[in-house]
Amino acid sequence: MSDDGKPLPSAASAAEPLPEEEATEPAEPEGEVATEEAEAPPAARPARPPPAPFKISTFIYVFLGLLGLWMLIESSARNSIAGLFGTSPGNPGPLYWLIGFNSNYLLLTMALAGAVEMLVTSVAYNYTTNWVKAAKVQKWSAAFRKVQMEAIRSGKKDRIAALKPQQEKLTRLSGEVSIAQFKGMAITYFLLILIYTWIYLVIDAANPVQRTVSFGSGASILLTSNVGSLPIPVWFIIFSLYTVPFSLVFRRVLKHLWLRRYATEHHLSSVPPAS
Repeated sequence: MSDDGKPLPSAASAAEPLPEEEATEPAEPEGEVATEEAEAPPAARPARPPPAPFKISTFIYVFLGLLGLWMLIESSARNSIAGLFGTSPGNPGPLYWLIGFNSNYLLLTMALAGAVEMLVTSVAYNYTTNWVKAAKVQKWSAAFRKVQMEAIRSGKKDRIAALKPQQEKLTRLSGEVSIAQFKGMAITYFLLILIYTWIYLVIDAANPVQRTVSFGSGASILLTSNVGSLPIPVWFIIFSLYTVPFSLVFRRVLKHLWLRRYATEHHLSSVPPAS
């Protein structure tokens, strides 16, 4: 008993343990936590995307595009490459042997060369273009522009903001169609410069009689003469006019065949129009 009359705490009560919520566990050192985080399995980390596979078609597109640009800038390289196809009886080549006709029928030579150019161009565009996807994107673009203009006229910001996801998707699809067209352009750009240069070399190597085109009324015209006061030769205009109908015919026929094959592969009952 203490002096004030209160009992002293017994030894048993002094030996009672603390409650569990008051008991504290020793803190783990920070070094062990850092070590466990550093030793996390590699599977838990985000995997890096695999590199894009190499495509030989992409290499060909880039090579032909650069070659066409080089031919456009360097005239000597342009003439050397085109000269490999033959320009005269003294300089024969595969293309001149087929459609050169010894430079006696230059108008027919230009017509056949234009047909060859437009056939290869149409095949390239038909190979790189998904006509169904291009038609859908064109239709969606027209419909989206109409809805977007109505939203802008209404002045409601929520309606304009609601169209942003659709606009981003449409922009992505339009970019994919444009990239496909650029792939076809890489081939046609090189071929365009090559064929025009070859026609120029063939006409330049011909004699004045072969360059002269006579009409039934007794009039004649020199293919190397300019059109009026313009620095454009007559043969350039004639050859360009040859390529227009060939381009329309070949592209329409190849597009129709592509759509027929698409309808067969997807089991469609009718073939979409080629126009």
